[in-house]
Amino acid sequence: MIVAILQARLSSSRLPGKVMLPVQGEPMLIRQVERIARAKRIGRIIVATSATRSDDSLAELCRARNIELFRGDLDDVLDRFYHAASPLGPEYVVRLTGDCPLADPAIIDAVIDFCIAGNFDYASNALEPTFPDGLDVEVMKFHCLRDAWVNARLPSHREHVTPYIYQHRDKFRVGSFKQAIDLSALRWTVDETQDYQLICRIYDALYPDNPAFTSDDVMHFLRGHPELNTLNRKFQRNEGYQKSLDQDEALIRDIKR
Repeated sequence: MIVAILQARLSSSRLPGKVMLPVQGEPMLIRQVERIARAKRIGRIIVATSATRSDDSLAELCRARNIELFRGDLDDVLDRFYHAASPLGPEYVVRLTGDCPLADPAIIDAVIDFCIAGNFDYASNALEPTFPDGLDVEVMKFHCLRDAWVNARLPSHREHVTPYIYQHRDKFRVGSFKQAIDLSALRWTVDETQDYQLICRIYDALYPDNPAFTSDDVMHFLRGHPELNTLNRKFQRNEGYQKSLDQDEALIRDIKR
């Protein structure tokens, strides 16, 4: 079985409540789940959120829409992720994050196929990014997730789930999925108000005529409206991960004292 776990919370520091913001009349999270559900290789989709009161409304939304839900630790996302997957005993787990409403089911399937065909323990299209930020897919064998859950200690490893795996290539076979054209400078994720504005423009233009619009459709639309690419250009990729790395350094300094 291949299980997709979509991690989401409402307490985002840069754009709080972003996964509940409306996109074409529905919460952004619902629009992303719609797109993930079209991936042919995924057997189950689980939204993994925290057990804190701040995420109660997100949990209520999932229950109302019959979306599988797991609630766990707010800050130790690796622990939350592992316990969301472990009762199912899947062979592979796909990690997705709830701030990517343009998630592409064809790319999800392609990364899964790449991981399986190459017999990788972990594969991703984000290690050496060539896809727009917001189309990230990570696929791992469940036993690797369990290994990380047992052994990972650094804050960045616990908060971001997979760094322990891809940083230990002596233990795990790691694959990097890339495309020929580098589009990594494009930003299709949602962390800032400008990101959300761009997503709304894309959905308003494409969704009414074709709810299953593709990444190629998005690119065609943006080529016709190049000014939209400047809306969020100033923001850097993986700012949240960099904050976790800073926490790692602080922890290491404290240990050495």
